[in-house]
Amino acid sequence: MTWQQTYERWNQYEALEPHLQAELEELAKDETSLEDAFYKTLEFGTGGMRGEIGPGSNRMNLYTIRKASQGFADFISASGEDAKRHGVVIAHDSRHFSPEFALEAARTFASNGIKTYLFSSLRSTPELSFAVRHLSAFGGVVITASHNPPEYNGFKVYGADGGQLPPAEADELVSYVNAIEDELTIEVSDESTLRKDGVLVNVDASVDAAYMEALQSIRIHTDVQGEEPLKIVYSPLHGTGRRPVMEGLKAYGFDHVTIVEEQAEPDGAFPTVSYPNPEEKAAFKLAMEYGDRIGADLLMATDPDADRVGLTVRDRAGEWFVLTGNQTGALLMDYILSQKSETGTLPANGFVAKTIVTSELGAAIAKAYGVHLENTLTGFKFIGEKIKQYEESGEYEFLFGYEESYGYLIGDFCRDKDAVQACLLAAEMAAYHKQHGRTLYDALQSIYEKYGFYEESLQSMTLKGKAGLEQIGRMMEAFRANPPKDVGGYEVVRFEDYKKQVATDLRTNRSEEIELPSSNVLKFIFEDGSWFCLRPSGTEPKIKFYFSVHADSAEKTTTKREEIEVDVMKRAKAID
Repeated sequence: MTWQQTYERWNQYEALEPHLQAELEELAKDETSLEDAFYKTLEFGTGGMRGEIGPGSNRMNLYTIRKASQGFADFISASGEDAKRHGVVIAHDSRHFSPEFALEAARTFASNGIKTYLFSSLRSTPELSFAVRHLSAFGGVVITASHNPPEYNGFKVYGADGGQLPPAEADELVSYVNAIEDELTIEVSDESTLRKDGVLVNVDASVDAAYMEALQSIRIHTDVQGEEPLKIVYSPLHGTGRRPVMEGLKAYGFDHVTIVEEQAEPDGAFPTVSYPNPEEKAAFKLAMEYGDRIGADLLMATDPDADRVGLTVRDRAGEWFVLTGNQTGALLMDYILSQKSETGTLPANGFVAKTIVTSELGAAIAKAYGVHLENTLTGFKFIGEKIKQYEESGEYEFLFGYEESYGYLIGDFCRDKDAVQACLLAAEMAAYHKQHGRTLYDALQSIYEKYGFYEESLQSMTLKGKAGLEQIGRMMEAFRANPPKDVGGYEVVRFEDYKKQVATDLRTNRSEEIELPSSNVLKFIFEDGSWFCLRPSGTEPKIKFYFSVHADSAEKTTTKREEIEVDVMKRAKAID
Protein backbone atom coordinates (compact mmCIF):
# COMPACT_ATOMS: atom_id res chain seq x y z
CA MET A 1 0.00 0.00 0.00
CA THR A 2 1.36 3.43 -0.95
CA TRP A 3 1.47 6.30 1.53
CA GLN A 4 -1.23 8.02 -0.52
CA GLN A 5 -3.55 5.03 -0.09
CA THR A 6 -2.89 4.97 3.65
CA TYR A 7 -3.66 8.68 3.81
CA GLU A 8 -6.93 8.17 1.92
CA ARG A 9 -7.91 5.39 4.31
CA TRP A 10 -7.51 7.82 7.20
CA ASN A 11 -9.06 10.76 5.38
CA GLN A 12 -12.17 8.77 4.49
CA TYR A 13 -12.63 7.26 7.95
CA GLU A 14 -15.86 8.91 9.12
CA ALA A 15 -15.33 8.23 12.83
CA LEU A 16 -11.89 9.90 12.96
CA GLU A 17 -11.47 12.00 16.10
CA PRO A 18 -12.46 15.62 15.25
CA HIS A 19 -9.17 17.17 16.38
CA LEU A 20 -7.19 14.67 14.28
CA GLN A 21 -9.43 15.33 11.28
CA ALA A 22 -8.76 19.06 11.61
CA GLU A 23 -5.01 18.47 11.88
CA LEU A 24 -5.13 16.15 8.88
CA GLU A 25 -6.80 18.83 6.75
CA GLU A 26 -4.04 21.26 7.70
CA LEU A 27 -1.35 18.65 7.05
CA ALA A 28 -2.70 18.02 3.55
CA LYS A 29 -1.48 21.50 2.54
CA ASP A 30 2.15 20.32 2.74
CA GLU A 31 2.80 17.13 0.76
CA THR A 32 6.25 16.54 2.27
CA SER A 33 4.85 16.61 5.81
CA LEU A 34 1.86 14.55 4.72
CA GLU A 35 4.12 11.87 3.23
CA ASP A 36 6.20 11.75 6.40
CA ALA A 37 3.04 11.14 8.46
CA PHE A 38 1.94 8.22 6.26
CA TYR A 39 4.93 6.75 4.39
CA LYS A 40 5.31 4.02 7.01
CA THR A 41 3.73 2.64 10.14
CA LEU A 42 5.22 4.08 13.31
CA GLU A 43 7.78 1.45 14.13
CA PHE A 44 7.08 -0.71 17.13
CA GLY A 45 10.50 -1.88 18.23
CA THR A 46 11.82 -4.08 20.98
CA GLY A 47 11.10 -1.48 23.66
CA GLY A 48 7.87 -0.08 22.27
CA MET A 49 7.40 2.95 20.08
CA ARG A 50 8.08 6.67 20.12
CA GLY A 51 7.24 9.42 17.67
CA GLU A 52 5.75 12.82 17.00
CA ILE A 53 2.16 13.41 18.08
CA GLY A 54 -0.39 13.92 15.30
CA PRO A 55 -2.56 12.20 12.70
CA GLY A 56 -1.14 9.43 10.55
CA SER A 57 0.18 5.89 10.67
CA ASN A 58 3.66 7.25 11.45
CA ARG A 59 2.54 9.37 14.37
CA MET A 60 1.53 8.96 18.01
CA ASN A 61 -2.25 9.20 18.32
CA LEU A 62 -5.05 7.24 19.96
CA TYR A 63 -5.30 4.88 16.97
CA THR A 64 -1.62 3.93 16.96
CA ILE A 65 -1.86 3.61 20.76
CA ARG A 66 -4.77 1.19 20.30
CA LYS A 67 -2.78 -0.80 17.76
CA ALA A 68 0.23 -1.13 20.07
CA SER A 69 -2.05 -2.00 23.00
CA GLN A 70 -4.03 -4.54 20.99
CA GLY A 71 -0.82 -6.21 19.86
CA PHE A 72 0.39 -6.41 23.45
CA ALA A 73 -3.04 -7.67 24.52
CA ASP A 74 -2.87 -10.44 21.89
CA PHE A 75 0.61 -11.31 23.16
CA ILE A 76 -0.71 -11.58 26.74
CA SER A 77 -3.79 -13.55 25.69
CA ALA A 78 -1.60 -16.04 23.82
CA SER A 79 0.17 -16.71 27.12
CA GLY A 80 -3.06 -17.98 28.69
CA GLU A 81 -5.77 -17.07 31.17
CA ASP A 82 -3.32 -16.85 34.06
CA ALA A 83 -1.40 -14.12 32.22
CA LYS A 84 -4.67 -12.24 31.68
CA ARG A 85 -5.52 -12.50 35.39
CA HIS A 86 -2.11 -11.14 36.41
CA GLY A 87 -2.73 -8.34 33.98
CA VAL A 88 -0.93 -5.15 33.05
CA VAL A 89 -0.02 -1.92 34.88
CA ILE A 90 -0.17 1.43 33.06
CA ALA A 91 1.44 4.74 34.00
CA HIS A 92 2.04 8.02 32.22
CA ASP A 93 4.22 11.13 32.42
CA SER A 94 3.44 14.83 31.98
CA ARG A 95 3.59 15.02 28.17
CA HIS A 96 0.85 16.21 25.84
CA PHE A 97 -1.89 13.55 25.57
CA SER A 98 -0.15 11.23 28.05
CA PRO A 99 -3.26 10.85 30.28
CA GLU A 100 -5.47 10.29 27.24
CA PHE A 101 -3.10 7.75 25.70
CA ALA A 102 -2.80 5.91 29.04
CA LEU A 103 -6.57 5.64 29.34
CA GLU A 104 -6.89 4.49 25.72
CA ALA A 105 -4.31 1.79 26.32
CA ALA A 106 -6.13 0.75 29.51
CA ARG A 107 -9.47 0.54 27.68
CA THR A 108 -7.88 -1.62 24.98
CA PHE A 109 -6.31 -4.10 27.41
CA ALA A 110 -9.43 -4.28 29.58
CA SER A 111 -11.65 -4.78 26.52
CA ASN A 112 -9.64 -7.95 25.88
CA GLY A 113 -10.50 -9.28 29.34
CA ILE A 114 -7.05 -8.45 30.74
CA LYS A 115 -6.89 -7.17 34.31
CA THR A 116 -5.71 -3.60 33.96
CA TYR A 117 -4.19 -1.45 36.71
CA LEU A 118 -4.14 2.26 35.84
CA PHE A 119 -2.35 4.95 37.83
CA SER A 120 -4.87 7.75 38.35
CA SER A 121 -2.25 10.48 37.87
CA LEU A 122 1.26 10.80 36.53
CA ARG A 123 4.03 8.54 37.88
CA SER A 124 7.68 8.01 37.09
CA THR A 125 8.87 5.23 34.82
CA PRO A 126 10.85 3.53 37.62
CA GLU A 127 7.74 3.39 39.79
CA LEU A 128 5.91 1.68 36.92
CA SER A 129 8.72 -0.89 36.82
CA PHE A 130 8.39 -1.33 40.57
CA ALA A 131 4.59 -1.61 40.39
CA VAL A 132 4.72 -4.43 37.83
CA ARG A 133 6.83 -6.47 40.25
CA HIS A 134 4.90 -5.41 43.36
CA LEU A 135 1.50 -6.30 41.86
CA SER A 136 2.82 -9.51 40.25
CA ALA A 137 1.53 -8.29 36.90
CA PHE A 138 2.32 -9.97 33.59
CA GLY A 139 3.58 -6.70 32.14
CA GLY A 140 3.43 -2.94 32.10
CA VAL A 141 3.21 0.11 29.89
CA VAL A 142 4.34 3.66 30.49
CA ILE A 143 3.28 6.49 28.19
CA THR A 144 6.39 8.63 27.84
CA ALA A 145 8.94 9.92 25.38
CA SER A 146 11.53 10.36 28.11
CA HIS A 147 13.63 13.46 27.37
CA ASN A 148 12.49 14.03 23.76
CA PRO A 149 11.15 17.44 22.64
CA PRO A 150 7.52 18.41 23.47
CA GLU A 151 6.08 17.20 20.15
CA TYR A 152 6.95 13.58 20.98
CA ASN A 153 5.29 10.87 23.02
CA GLY A 154 5.78 7.13 23.32
CA PHE A 155 4.60 3.70 24.47
CA LYS A 156 7.15 1.75 26.50
CA VAL A 157 6.65 -1.94 27.34
CA TYR A 158 7.71 -3.94 30.40
CA GLY A 159 7.71 -7.63 31.27
CA ALA A 160 6.80 -9.46 34.48
CA ASP A 161 10.22 -8.84 36.06
CA GLY A 162 9.76 -5.07 35.73
CA GLY A 163 12.35 -4.85 32.96
CA GLN A 164 11.91 -4.20 29.28
CA LEU A 165 11.36 -7.38 27.29
CA PRO A 166 14.43 -9.42 26.25
CA PRO A 167 15.01 -9.79 22.47
CA ALA A 168 13.14 -13.07 21.86
CA GLU A 169 9.99 -12.00 23.70
CA ALA A 170 10.22 -8.51 22.25
CA ASP A 171 10.39 -9.89 18.71
CA GLU A 172 7.33 -12.02 19.40
CA LEU A 173 5.43 -8.99 20.71
CA VAL A 174 6.45 -6.95 17.65
CA SER A 175 5.02 -9.68 15.40
CA TYR A 176 1.64 -9.41 17.17
CA VAL A 177 1.60 -5.64 16.76
CA ASN A 178 2.61 -5.80 13.10
CA ALA A 179 -0.10 -8.37 12.40
CA ILE A 180 -2.75 -5.70 13.00
CA GLU A 181 -3.43 -4.21 9.59
CA ASP A 182 -5.96 -1.48 10.39
CA GLU A 183 -5.43 0.64 13.49
CA LEU A 184 -8.59 2.64 12.81
CA THR A 185 -11.11 -0.14 13.38
CA ILE A 186 -9.99 -1.54 16.76
CA GLU A 187 -13.03 -1.48 19.03
CA VAL A 188 -12.81 -0.73 22.75
CA SER A 189 -15.45 -0.59 25.48
CA ASP A 190 -16.23 2.56 27.44
CA GLU A 191 -14.38 3.21 30.68
CA SER A 192 -17.39 3.10 33.01
CA THR A 193 -18.42 -0.38 31.84
CA LEU A 194 -14.90 -1.73 32.22
CA ARG A 195 -14.62 -0.30 35.73
CA LYS A 196 -18.05 -1.69 36.66
CA ASP A 197 -16.93 -5.11 35.48
CA GLY A 198 -13.82 -4.85 37.67
CA VAL A 199 -11.42 -5.46 34.82
CA LEU A 200 -10.13 -1.85 34.94
CA VAL A 201 -9.02 -0.57 38.35
CA ASN A 202 -6.86 2.21 39.74
CA VAL A 203 -3.49 1.51 41.33
CA ASP A 204 -3.95 2.42 45.00
CA ALA A 205 -1.70 4.46 47.28
CA SER A 206 -0.16 1.36 48.86
CA VAL A 207 2.07 0.98 45.78
CA ASP A 208 3.45 4.50 46.27
CA ALA A 209 4.14 3.71 49.92
CA ALA A 210 5.85 0.43 49.06
CA TYR A 211 8.09 2.13 46.49
CA MET A 212 9.09 4.86 48.95
CA GLU A 213 9.88 2.19 51.55
CA ALA A 214 11.99 0.25 49.06
CA LEU A 215 14.06 3.39 48.42
CA GLN A 216 15.29 3.19 52.01
CA SER A 217 17.03 -0.10 51.24
CA ILE A 218 19.75 1.46 49.07
CA ARG A 219 21.18 3.64 51.84
CA ILE A 220 24.73 2.83 52.87
CA HIS A 221 25.25 5.45 55.60
CA THR A 222 22.57 7.18 57.66
CA ASP A 223 24.85 9.64 59.47
CA VAL A 224 26.53 11.58 56.68
CA GLN A 225 25.26 15.06 57.58
CA GLY A 226 27.98 17.00 59.41
CA GLU A 227 27.88 20.39 61.10
CA GLU A 228 27.46 22.03 57.69
CA PRO A 229 24.44 20.28 56.09
CA LEU A 230 24.37 19.63 52.37
CA LYS A 231 22.43 22.22 50.38
CA ILE A 232 20.62 20.87 47.32
CA VAL A 233 18.72 22.47 44.43
CA TYR A 234 16.41 20.12 42.56
CA SER A 235 14.44 20.50 39.32
CA PRO A 236 11.93 17.98 37.95
CA LEU A 237 12.01 19.83 34.59
CA HIS A 238 8.19 19.95 34.49
CA GLY A 239 8.00 16.16 34.81
CA THR A 240 7.09 13.39 37.25
CA GLY A 241 10.00 13.59 39.69
CA ARG A 242 8.81 16.20 42.20
CA ARG A 243 6.85 14.01 44.63
CA PRO A 244 9.15 10.95 44.83
CA VAL A 245 12.43 12.89 44.84
CA MET A 246 11.38 15.52 47.37
CA GLU A 247 9.73 12.97 49.66
CA GLY A 248 12.70 10.64 49.30
CA LEU A 249 15.24 13.33 50.18
CA LYS A 250 13.20 14.31 53.23
CA ALA A 251 13.06 10.67 54.36
CA TYR A 252 16.85 10.50 53.97
CA GLY A 253 17.21 13.47 56.31
CA PHE A 254 18.01 16.17 53.77
CA ASP A 255 16.17 19.26 54.97
CA HIS A 256 18.02 21.91 52.96
CA VAL A 257 16.47 21.14 49.57
CA THR A 258 15.21 23.92 47.31
CA ILE A 259 13.04 23.12 44.31
CA VAL A 260 13.20 25.23 41.14
CA GLU A 261 9.68 26.64 41.34
CA GLU A 262 9.50 27.63 37.65
CA GLN A 263 10.06 23.97 36.72
CA ALA A 264 8.22 22.29 39.58
CA GLU A 265 4.79 21.77 38.02
CA PRO A 266 4.12 19.11 35.35
CA ASP A 267 3.82 20.71 31.92
CA GLY A 268 4.12 18.91 28.59
CA ALA A 269 5.16 22.12 26.83
CA PHE A 270 8.32 22.30 28.99
CA PRO A 271 8.13 26.12 28.80
CA THR A 272 11.40 26.97 30.56
CA VAL A 273 13.70 24.72 28.50
CA SER A 274 14.16 24.13 24.80
CA TYR A 275 14.83 20.46 25.49
CA PRO A 276 13.83 18.72 28.77
CA ASN A 277 17.04 16.75 28.98
CA PRO A 278 19.33 16.76 32.05
CA GLU A 279 22.20 15.85 29.72
CA GLU A 280 22.07 19.43 28.43
CA LYS A 281 23.83 22.19 30.39
CA ALA A 282 21.05 24.60 29.40
CA ALA A 283 18.59 22.56 31.46
CA PHE A 284 20.49 23.70 34.58
CA LYS A 285 20.32 27.44 33.88
CA LEU A 286 17.60 28.18 36.45
CA ALA A 287 18.99 25.65 38.93
CA MET A 288 22.38 27.39 38.78
CA GLU A 289 20.72 30.73 39.54
CA TYR A 290 19.01 29.17 42.56
CA GLY A 291 22.28 27.52 43.58
CA ASP A 292 24.13 30.81 43.52
CA ARG A 293 21.47 32.48 45.65
CA ILE A 294 21.46 29.85 48.41
CA GLY A 295 25.08 28.68 48.22
CA ALA A 296 24.14 25.17 47.12
CA ASP A 297 26.56 22.25 47.02
CA LEU A 298 24.68 20.08 44.55
CA LEU A 299 22.20 20.65 41.73
CA MET A 300 20.01 17.79 40.45
CA ALA A 301 17.60 17.64 37.51
CA THR A 302 15.49 14.69 36.39
CA ASP A 303 13.94 14.19 32.96
CA PRO A 304 10.14 14.15 32.42
CA ASP A 305 9.61 10.48 33.35
CA ALA A 306 12.28 10.57 36.09
CA ASP A 307 14.41 7.71 34.86
CA ARG A 308 17.47 9.87 34.12
CA VAL A 309 19.22 12.45 36.31
CA GLY A 310 21.95 15.01 35.76
CA LEU A 311 24.17 16.46 38.50
CA THR A 312 26.05 19.75 38.72
CA VAL A 313 28.68 20.44 41.41
CA ARG A 314 31.19 23.11 42.42
CA ASP A 315 34.69 22.91 40.95
CA ARG A 316 37.78 24.06 42.84
CA ALA A 317 37.22 27.64 41.70
CA GLY A 318 33.66 27.55 43.03
CA GLU A 319 32.14 27.53 39.54
CA TRP A 320 29.40 25.15 38.43
CA PHE A 321 30.70 21.97 36.80
CA VAL A 322 28.15 19.80 34.95
CA LEU A 323 29.00 16.14 35.42
CA THR A 324 28.64 13.82 32.44
CA GLY A 325 26.73 10.57 32.75
CA ASN A 326 30.03 8.69 32.72
CA GLN A 327 31.42 10.84 35.54
CA THR A 328 28.33 10.48 37.71
CA GLY A 329 28.36 6.73 37.09
CA ALA A 330 32.01 6.49 38.10
CA LEU A 331 31.38 8.51 41.27
CA LEU A 332 28.40 6.37 42.27
CA MET A 333 30.22 3.11 41.53
CA ASP A 334 33.28 4.22 43.48
CA TYR A 335 31.10 5.29 46.43
CA ILE A 336 29.07 2.08 46.49
CA LEU A 337 32.05 -0.26 46.19
CA SER A 338 34.38 1.65 48.51
CA GLN A 339 31.80 2.09 51.26
CA LYS A 340 30.52 -1.47 51.07
CA SER A 341 34.13 -2.61 51.20
CA GLU A 342 34.82 -0.47 54.27
CA THR A 343 31.66 -1.59 56.07
CA GLY A 344 32.24 -5.25 55.22
CA THR A 345 29.05 -5.53 53.15
CA LEU A 346 30.65 -5.98 49.73
CA PRO A 347 29.64 -9.47 48.57
CA ALA A 348 32.31 -11.79 47.23
CA ASN A 349 30.15 -12.47 44.16
CA GLY A 350 29.05 -8.89 43.46
CA PHE A 351 28.62 -7.60 39.94
CA VAL A 352 28.16 -4.26 38.23
CA ALA A 353 26.96 -3.62 34.70
CA LYS A 354 27.47 -0.96 32.06
CA THR A 355 26.82 -0.64 28.35
CA ILE A 356 29.35 -0.94 25.53
CA VAL A 357 29.20 2.82 24.85
CA THR A 358 29.93 3.70 28.49
CA SER A 359 33.39 4.73 29.70
CA GLU A 360 35.93 2.07 30.64
CA LEU A 361 36.61 3.97 33.87
CA GLY A 362 33.85 1.90 35.46
CA ALA A 363 35.66 -1.27 34.45
CA ALA A 364 38.86 -0.04 36.13
CA ILE A 365 37.01 0.73 39.38
CA ALA A 366 35.24 -2.64 39.39
CA LYS A 367 38.54 -4.45 38.83
CA ALA A 368 40.15 -2.65 41.76
CA TYR A 369 37.48 -4.01 44.11
CA GLY A 370 37.42 -7.49 42.62
CA VAL A 371 33.88 -7.05 41.35
CA HIS A 372 32.65 -8.76 38.19
CA LEU A 373 31.78 -6.37 35.34
CA GLU A 374 29.18 -7.08 32.67
CA ASN A 375 29.26 -5.13 29.40
CA THR A 376 25.87 -5.08 27.67
CA LEU A 377 24.40 -3.64 24.52
CA THR A 378 23.05 -0.10 24.68
CA GLY A 379 19.71 0.02 26.43
CA PHE A 380 18.97 -0.57 30.09
CA LYS A 381 16.83 -3.58 29.26
CA PHE A 382 20.03 -5.55 28.72
CA ILE A 383 21.23 -4.63 32.21
CA GLY A 384 17.83 -5.68 33.55
CA GLU A 385 18.16 -8.95 31.68
CA LYS A 386 21.54 -9.63 33.36
CA ILE A 387 20.08 -8.87 36.79
CA LYS A 388 17.31 -11.41 36.18
CA GLN A 389 19.75 -14.01 34.80
CA TYR A 390 22.07 -13.83 37.81
CA GLU A 391 19.21 -13.60 40.30
CA GLU A 392 17.90 -16.90 38.96
CA SER A 393 21.29 -18.61 38.79
CA GLY A 394 22.64 -17.19 42.04
CA GLU A 395 26.02 -16.72 40.39
CA TYR A 396 26.33 -12.99 41.05
CA GLU A 397 24.69 -10.39 43.29
CA PHE A 398 23.73 -7.07 41.69
CA LEU A 399 25.40 -3.93 43.04
CA PHE A 400 25.05 -1.20 40.42
CA GLY A 401 24.20 -0.64 36.77
CA TYR A 402 24.58 2.44 34.60
CA GLU A 403 24.85 3.87 31.12
CA GLU A 404 26.51 7.00 29.81
CA SER A 405 23.14 8.59 28.97
CA TYR A 406 22.48 9.45 32.64
CA GLY A 407 20.70 6.25 33.67
CA TYR A 408 21.56 4.53 36.97
CA LEU A 409 20.16 1.69 39.09
CA ILE A 410 21.22 0.78 42.62
CA GLY A 411 18.41 -1.33 44.09
CA ASP A 412 17.00 -4.08 41.88
CA PHE A 413 13.44 -3.66 43.16
CA CYS A 414 13.17 -1.76 39.86
CA ARG A 415 14.56 -3.23 36.66
CA ASP A 416 15.03 -0.04 34.67
CA LYS A 417 17.10 3.05 35.34
CA ASP A 418 15.78 5.02 38.30
CA ALA A 419 16.55 8.72 38.73
CA VAL A 420 14.83 8.77 42.11
CA GLN A 421 17.25 6.17 43.48
CA ALA A 422 20.15 8.03 41.88
CA CYS A 423 19.10 11.37 43.40
CA LEU A 424 18.93 9.90 46.90
CA LEU A 425 22.24 8.07 46.74
CA ALA A 426 23.94 11.05 45.04
CA ALA A 427 22.81 13.26 47.92
CA GLU A 428 24.13 10.73 50.44
CA MET A 429 27.40 10.50 48.51
CA ALA A 430 27.81 14.29 48.32
CA ALA A 431 27.07 14.66 52.03
CA TYR A 432 29.58 11.92 52.86
CA HIS A 433 32.32 13.64 50.88
CA LYS A 434 31.42 17.04 52.35
CA GLN A 435 31.67 15.56 55.84
CA HIS A 436 35.21 14.52 54.91
CA GLY A 437 36.13 17.93 53.51
CA ARG A 438 35.66 17.12 49.82
CA THR A 439 33.31 18.17 47.04
CA LEU A 440 32.10 15.71 44.44
CA TYR A 441 34.47 17.45 42.02
CA ASP A 442 37.35 16.66 44.39
CA ALA A 443 36.18 13.05 44.59
CA LEU A 444 36.13 12.81 40.80
CA GLN A 445 39.67 14.15 40.50
CA SER A 446 40.82 11.57 43.06
CA ILE A 447 39.30 8.83 40.92
CA TYR A 448 41.16 10.11 37.86
CA GLU A 449 44.44 10.31 39.78
CA LYS A 450 43.99 6.71 40.91
CA TYR A 451 42.73 5.11 37.67
CA GLY A 452 43.92 7.45 34.91
CA PHE A 453 42.23 10.31 33.10
CA TYR A 454 39.21 9.46 30.98
CA GLU A 455 37.22 11.75 28.74
CA GLU A 456 34.10 11.04 26.71
CA SER A 457 31.94 12.95 24.27
CA LEU A 458 28.88 12.40 22.15
CA GLN A 459 28.07 13.86 18.77
CA SER A 460 24.68 13.44 17.13
CA MET A 461 23.42 14.10 13.63
CA THR A 462 19.65 14.53 13.38
CA LEU A 463 18.33 13.43 9.98
CA LYS A 464 14.54 13.42 9.87
CA GLY A 465 12.17 11.65 7.54
CA LYS A 466 12.65 9.00 4.90
CA ALA A 467 15.67 10.73 3.33
CA GLY A 468 17.34 11.05 6.73
CA LEU A 469 16.81 7.38 7.51
CA GLU A 470 18.41 6.43 4.21
CA GLN A 471 21.40 8.73 4.83
CA ILE A 472 21.97 7.17 8.26
CA GLY A 473 21.97 3.76 6.58
CA ARG A 474 24.61 4.89 4.09
CA MET A 475 26.84 6.20 6.87
CA MET A 476 26.68 2.93 8.78
CA GLU A 477 27.37 0.89 5.66
CA ALA A 478 30.35 3.06 4.67
CA PHE A 479 32.06 2.59 8.05
CA ARG A 480 31.09 -1.10 8.12
CA ALA A 481 32.37 -1.91 4.64
CA ASN A 482 35.62 0.02 5.00
CA PRO A 483 36.61 0.25 8.67
CA PRO A 484 39.24 3.01 9.09
CA LYS A 485 42.62 1.82 10.32
CA ASP A 486 44.01 5.23 11.22
CA VAL A 487 41.89 7.95 12.84
CA GLY A 488 43.24 11.27 14.08
CA GLY A 489 46.76 9.90 13.74
CA TYR A 490 46.08 6.92 16.00
CA GLU A 491 46.03 3.30 14.85
CA VAL A 492 42.72 1.41 15.06
CA VAL A 493 43.52 -2.19 16.03
CA ARG A 494 40.08 -3.74 16.50
CA PHE A 495 36.72 -3.41 14.75
CA GLU A 496 33.54 -4.71 16.38
CA ASP A 497 30.40 -5.12 14.28
CA TYR A 498 27.57 -5.91 16.68
CA LYS A 499 25.07 -6.39 13.88
CA LYS A 500 27.15 -9.20 12.37
CA GLN A 501 28.30 -10.19 15.90
CA VAL A 502 31.92 -10.30 14.74
CA ALA A 503 35.06 -8.63 16.13
CA THR A 504 38.06 -8.32 13.80
CA ASP A 505 41.72 -7.72 14.65
CA LEU A 506 42.66 -5.20 11.95
CA ARG A 507 46.35 -6.12 12.20
CA THR A 508 45.98 -9.85 11.66
CA ASN A 509 42.51 -9.84 10.06
CA ARG A 510 41.48 -12.60 12.48
CA SER A 511 37.88 -12.59 13.64
CA GLU A 512 36.00 -13.86 16.66
CA GLU A 513 32.35 -14.03 17.67
CA ILE A 514 30.76 -11.33 19.83
CA GLU A 515 28.56 -13.08 22.37
CA LEU A 516 25.87 -10.42 22.54
CA PRO A 517 22.55 -10.12 20.65
CA SER A 518 22.70 -8.56 17.20
CA SER A 519 22.48 -4.77 17.19
CA ASN A 520 23.31 -2.14 14.58
CA VAL A 521 26.38 -0.78 16.37
CA LEU A 522 29.97 -0.32 15.13
CA LYS A 523 32.87 0.11 17.55
CA PHE A 524 36.47 0.95 16.67
CA ILE A 525 39.15 0.37 19.33
CA PHE A 526 42.65 1.86 19.52
CA GLU A 527 45.73 0.15 20.90
CA ASP A 528 45.41 1.69 24.39
CA GLY A 529 41.72 0.79 24.69
CA SER A 530 40.36 4.19 23.66
CA TRP A 531 37.48 3.88 21.21
CA PHE A 532 34.74 5.48 19.15
CA CYS A 533 31.37 4.03 18.28
CA LEU A 534 28.53 4.62 15.78
CA ARG A 535 24.92 3.81 16.64
CA PRO A 536 21.65 4.92 15.03
CA SER A 537 19.19 5.96 17.73
CA GLY A 538 16.34 3.54 18.26
CA THR A 539 13.96 6.29 19.41
CA GLU A 540 14.92 9.44 17.50
CA PRO A 541 15.80 10.29 13.88
CA LYS A 542 19.50 10.59 14.54
CA ILE A 543 22.81 8.78 14.43
CA LYS A 544 25.07 8.98 17.47
CA PHE A 545 28.86 9.05 17.57
CA TYR A 546 30.41 8.11 20.92
CA PHE A 547 34.03 8.85 21.85
CA SER A 548 35.97 7.56 24.86
CA VAL A 549 39.68 8.09 25.40
CA HIS A 550 42.13 7.95 28.28
CA ALA A 551 45.70 9.05 28.96
CA ASP A 552 47.96 9.92 31.88
CA SER A 553 46.88 13.58 32.09
CA ALA A 554 43.72 15.58 31.54
CA GLU A 555 45.40 17.70 28.85
CA LYS A 556 46.57 14.71 26.82
CA THR A 557 43.16 13.10 27.08
CA THR A 558 41.37 16.17 25.78
CA THR A 559 43.80 16.61 22.87
CA LYS A 560 43.48 12.99 21.85
CA ARG A 561 39.71 12.99 22.07
CA GLU A 562 39.44 16.14 19.95
CA GLU A 563 41.76 14.77 17.25
CA ILE A 564 39.79 11.53 16.96
CA GLU A 565 36.43 13.28 17.08
CA VAL A 566 37.27 15.82 14.38
CA ASP A 567 38.49 13.09 12.02
CA VAL A 568 35.45 10.84 12.54
CA MET A 569 32.91 13.62 12.09
CA LYS A 570 34.69 14.85 8.96
CA ARG A 571 34.45 11.35 7.47
CA ALA A 572 30.77 11.03 8.43
CA LYS A 573 29.76 14.38 6.95
CA ALA A 574 31.52 13.51 3.68
CA ILE A 575 29.08 10.63 3.15
CA ASP A 576 26.06 11.82 1.14
